Amino acid sequence: MNGVDGSLSGVFYFTLSLVNAGLAQGKGRSGLAWWALSLLLGPIATLLIVLLPRLEPYDPDDL
Repeated sequence: MNGVDGSLSGVFYFTLSLVNAGLAQGKGRSGLAWWALSLLLGPIATLLIVLLPRLEPYDPDDL
């Protein structure tokens, strides 16, 4: 693997982490936490975000 291939995979992982942060926020989860997790797990984090259910907002009147 030469330097160009390594740079492209780094760009891919960083871009994927930003997309994952947006997906996570759309599902009511922490974008920052999922961004950091995505840097470590890459496509596996994408799969987890897609499979996890949407979080409902907390409503204290529901108690």
